[in-house]
Amino acid sequence: MWLGKSRVSLLILLSLAITSCQSEDKPPLPRYVSDYRGYAGADSKAVRKDARYFIEFRSRYALSYGHTYVIFGRLDKSGRPATQEVAGLAPATNDPAPYVLGHFVPVPAETGASDGDLEEEYRSASWRVMLTEGEYRKTVAFIRDLKARSRVWQASVYNCNAFVAEIAKSMGYKTPGIWLRPQQFITKLREMNGG
Repeated sequence: MWLGKSRVSLLILLSLAITSCQSEDKPPLPRYVSDYRGYAGADSKAVRKDARYFIEFRSRYALSYGHTYVIFGRLDKSGRPATQEVAGLAPATNDPAPYVLGHFVPVPAETGASDGDLEEEYRSASWRVMLTEGEYRKTVAFIRDLKARSRVWQASVYNCNAFVAEIAKSMGYKTPGIWLRPQQFITKLREMNGG
């Protein structure tokens, strides 16, 4: 009985992982930069002058179905990033074997920048949200805690979309399902939150 249930569970997980890979990415979508939005429900007029910090929810193309991650930092006076840091969840190696295995069982993960995250030609979608200093500090504290406790990656249970969704939820945003392709996930995240 147990063996039958585990086979059914494995088939369900495998089918979820496979169906999430079936659609194709579109050409790069325009960059979306919100005026001050900060945390969901924040009063935008009261604190707009102080919104010199940002978090950008991003997706990029990859040899597989892509990658979802965030970039966050402070802007200079001209509106360009003066500082930036990357956080995302991916298998902790460039070897493809753990990546393939991670579609069936959890594999060790890393939570920093991965190859291509900062290269413009790989960006497929993005949504930048401006933050006040207080909101930024709160968001960064959450991200650092999330990075410390995110030890494994598994394609259909805890993937890069799930990691980014936790960050967005901590800011009060609605999030789409984690089984979308990264480009679709970021686009839907922005649309669901009026960005």
